[in-house]
Amino acid sequence: MSKTTKPKSKVSKKILVVEDEGQIGLVLDMILQERKFEMDYVNNLLSADEYLQKQEPSAIILDNKLPDGFGVDFIPYIKKKYPSVKIIMISGFASVRDVALENGADMFFEKPFSLDEFHEAINRLLA
Repeated sequence: MSKTTKPKSKVSKKILVVEDEGQIGLVLDMILQERKFEMDYVNNLLSADEYLQKQEPSAIILDNKLPDGFGVDFIPYIKKKYPSVKIIMISGFASVRDVALENGADMFFEKPFSLDEFHEAINRLLA
């Protein structure tokens, strides 16, 4: 008896959002669902680390100021352990931009950010 394999269907890309502000998370969810991305959501760095130990998303949208630390300090860890994961840092403070990019973030957005620019970033990083 021969085995039949199903043709591989196009798998949607998974994005992990690490954000503790519910409204920002909601906006990101709407943007990403519209683009047919699969999204998972955590609100602190510990939960993000636990998530990454179980699965590897295509990208992480990472807030800087979180209840248990700074996202900018988490970037080198992500890049070392999961080098293929793209990182988009979001922060209410533009002063974090240079450090985030030096630490390995692929893109940086200051809150509030333009939805058009955010769509472009998603297109460039995950197309």
